[in-house]
Amino acid sequence: MSTAFANTPIVDCDSHVAEPADLWTSRLPAKYAGDAPHLQWDDRFGEMRWRVGDDLLRGEAEFAQAGWHEFPPSHPVSLAEADPAAWDPKARLQRLDEYQLFAQILYPNVLGFSASAFMKLEPELSLACVRAYNDFLTEFAAADPQRLIPIMMLPFWDVQASVSELERAADDGHRGVLLAAHYDKVGFPDLWDPRWEPLLKAIEERGLSINFHVGFNALTSDMIAALIEAHGDEQTRMAVPVIMGNVRIISDIVCTGLCHKYPGINFVSVESGASWLPYVMESLDWNWKGHGAHRIRPEMELPSHYIRRQVYGSYWFERESLAATIELIPDNVMFETDFPHGVGIAPGPASAADGTPREMAERSLAGVSDSTIRKVFWETAARLYRIEPPVAK
Repeated sequence: MSTAFANTPIVDCDSHVAEPADLWTSRLPAKYAGDAPHLQWDDRFGEMRWRVGDDLLRGEAEFAQAGWHEFPPSHPVSLAEADPAAWDPKARLQRLDEYQLFAQILYPNVLGFSASAFMKLEPELSLACVRAYNDFLTEFAAADPQRLIPIMMLPFWDVQASVSELERAADDGHRGVLLAAHYDKVGFPDLWDPRWEPLLKAIEERGLSINFHVGFNALTSDMIAALIEAHGDEQTRMAVPVIMGNVRIISDIVCTGLCHKYPGINFVSVESGASWLPYVMESLDWNWKGHGAHRIRPEMELPSHYIRRQVYGSYWFERESLAATIELIPDNVMFETDFPHGVGIAPGPASAADGTPREMAERSLAGVSDSTIRKVFWETAARLYRIEPPVAK
């Protein structure tokens, strides 16, 4: 192990917090007692599943597979059977110490993967649900705000309410914003439409990043049921196109001029890998020139300019494809674990991980310069999410 690696704190740029059973029932006003999102028993799957309005969503502990004894689709039936680090902040900090990780960026499960179900609730209730979730994550991160970094959800169906909630959550310590790659799935214009200008301006003014997590989508109850029942080969067939779906949003924000218009916003592609970025840069530049876009939009730089300046990817399993990427764009790549998901980096009886997160991180950058090691594991993430370095003990 190089001296730089041994002395470099690692930021895990994508982890998830499993929502506890009482997240909404304990936080929403009493008038919503009968309508609050809650767990409901499902005989078909033999587990408690999240009920949000008319939608029956994922299982209570379906996303908490770290350390589980069987490969997916098997998963803990309840959080009581899962690794406590999936939902308990003190246990999460213990796991970070065990894995030799300094900090984690925190994303949702139910609310992030099924945001459209919350959007369909009565407007006041849907807003209250988002606020309650952000409050929960603020409380979770309060166990150690230097190491647990919350990313806010927003009521994107209401732009003005989103601006207000952004200000509130940012004041409470949230360091970034989770937005969908494409809102046309749920009937709204995409981010380069004037509709979003008040929100984008507020994000830029607050110095927050926009994070496109591949799990933030519009899955229906039927689609969720199909995913739960799918075998490993079917899950793989569906997973890879979803992971690569962020290629489209990166191409869009660059070519529509969104990056050009908002030079102060950093855009992070989360849980989608990083090795595709150099190809996208080269392909966009080629087509930008080949199709004459440089003449139509002479005020803009080549697409690769904006990606280098404002776009970041995070990797977890990549190795062979990573070397060239790190060499080409060392300032645009960060590390993640996807803890506690089944395809994440968490050692256990049923896991593709061949070591602890730190061991896998070290192998992934074998032979890389000390300066690049520090960029990938610490400096870039610390800058984007305003993370202070560890205090020497």
